[in-house]
Amino acid sequence: MHWADAIGPSGEEAVVSATADQGSGQGGNLSLLRNHNASLVLDLVRKAGEDGISRPEIADYTGLTPQAVSKITARLREAGLLVEAGRHPSTGGKPRTALRLEPSAAYAVGVQLDRDEMTAVLLDLSGSRVATRAVSADLGAGPDVVTDRVAEQVRALLAQSLGGGPGGAPRARAAGFPDAGTLTRARQEPEGPGTAVVAGGEGVARVLGVGVAMPGPLDHREGVPLRVTGYPEWDGYRLRDELASRLGLPVALDKDTNAAALGILLQGESGSFAYVHLGTGIGAGLVLEGAVYRGVRTGAGEFGHQVVQLDGPSCACGKRGCLEALCLAAIARGDVADAARVLAVGVTNLAELLDIDQVLLGGRAVAAAEAEFVRGVRAELRSRTRLMVAPAGGSAYRIAEGAAQLVLAPVFGRTETPAGLRMR
Repeated sequence: MHWADAIGPSGEEAVVSATADQGSGQGGNLSLLRNHNASLVLDLVRKAGEDGISRPEIADYTGLTPQAVSKITARLREAGLLVEAGRHPSTGGKPRTALRLEPSAAYAVGVQLDRDEMTAVLLDLSGSRVATRAVSADLGAGPDVVTDRVAEQVRALLAQSLGGGPGGAPRARAAGFPDAGTLTRARQEPEGPGTAVVAGGEGVARVLGVGVAMPGPLDHREGVPLRVTGYPEWDGYRLRDELASRLGLPVALDKDTNAAALGILLQGESGSFAYVHLGTGIGAGLVLEGAVYRGVRTGAGEFGHQVVQLDGPSCACGKRGCLEALCLAAIARGDVADAARVLAVGVTNLAELLDIDQVLLGGRAVAAAEAEFVRGVRAELRSRTRLMVAPAGGSAYRIAEGAAQLVLAPVFGRTETPAGLRMR
């Protein structure tokens, strides 16, 4: 059974108790949200880790009937997504069989496309990173050249991680997401130079798709970069569709800061916060009341281009006195204290505008002087706001991993439906 079929509703579990509370994580009516219960079960099993969780425990937590849980878990097991994890003690009767996620059942690729380098990671179904590739890149080389480079590195990552190579291995089948809106289904046997060539043990490896994160602004829904600062040639380029065509896999595109914020959210952070990224540019990923906020036109978070000095230096975006221009200039001359002071002005504006709980600082510039940045921003904010400021921490591949979650998280119902995903 294909995994996408395994999370579709059938029979009794298609309608559950009217008392089920979706807000508390309990199962809902699948006539309103297809696949909700199967995704809910998958996410619950994922959270249980290696020890697993029994069917009665799943029923207790979700409010689904035992019969519905049995049918859902049977389909998920048939698809290879769940396996037995031993037995749990019972309060009465025989021990209960526990189920756990099978991490190798499916994979997602995440790509961070920065102005001067590209990082690709492969996450398994549990969200663990199993492989990484990092190479130099140049957004100024032009969209088609860079897209070819991304496709080449994704194919190399899959071949290195899952086996196979050109001419010698089965082609990857693009795993079929449940249809969303006007999405077209991925071709099952992609052909030509863009074929993703991998093998996965017995049969073909299950690669769900590729998430790409890059500097904005961009249109997440259409999969199109807009006027990326300093690289006007990317404006309107259909990156998502072009990459999907080359790879024969579903592709999602989002801003690098949004991908990082999504990854942080999925790791358990809650409430409202901003991930502020300081690298080759400056941007922010916003999470408001537990959800990534992209704005009406998916352009929210252009944090670096707020004007903080009316008569300041010219910025590559065309304005003067942008926070990004001032902050990067301070870093270039080695003045971390001044860079932190300028950054704090923007962070204060953000906090006072959105009333968020905390700001998490990340990016290569922050990583190079983490303590100084955190201490400097905190000092500037202390007299104006009680906002908590902390390093984002986590993996050095946070953005690439967050990009992979653009594809992986919807399987568990952990984010909005994959409306920004294009299948070819």
